[in-house]
Amino acid sequence: MNAHKILYPTDFSTLGQAALDMATSLARDRGAKLLIVHVEEPPVAYGGGELYYGIEEPDRKELQRMLSEVVPIDASVGYEHRLLMGSPASAIVHLAEKEGVDMIVMPTHGRTGLLRLLMGSVAEEVVRKAKCPVLTVKAAAAVPAKAAT
Repeated sequence: MNAHKILYPTDFSTLGQAALDMATSLARDRGAKLLIVHVEEPPVAYGGGELYYGIEEPDRKELQRMLSEVVPIDASVGYEHRLLMGSPASAIVHLAEKEGVDMIVMPTHGRTGLLRLLMGSVAEEVVRKAKCPVLTVKAAAAVPAKAAT
């Protein structure tokens, strides 16, 4: 019998922390292993001078270092890292099928309108194409401090 696995894709943004916490909790409660994955897009995707999560020209060793720092908050949860190359949504769905994961838990940036139309949504594509359940976790908006009364 296959061991339970939960896949957590990261883009290294701070918005992913809530999703990582949720994935960790689910993995702990189910006795599952956490697969923590980052998908590096081919260089042409960010060749226009854009920054790739703060790195001008991402190098695989630096991405591997960044990935190694993404760990479950509960030390009792087993995990492993995977650094993949390709289209993020396709690579996530393919890995989920190949590994027989029980669930994908991923952050969503919650973009709407024109920004979503221009940037697309990796989470939306994963939800449409994955054969397993996908839990998307929207980052909580910053709560404004109460005005002094």
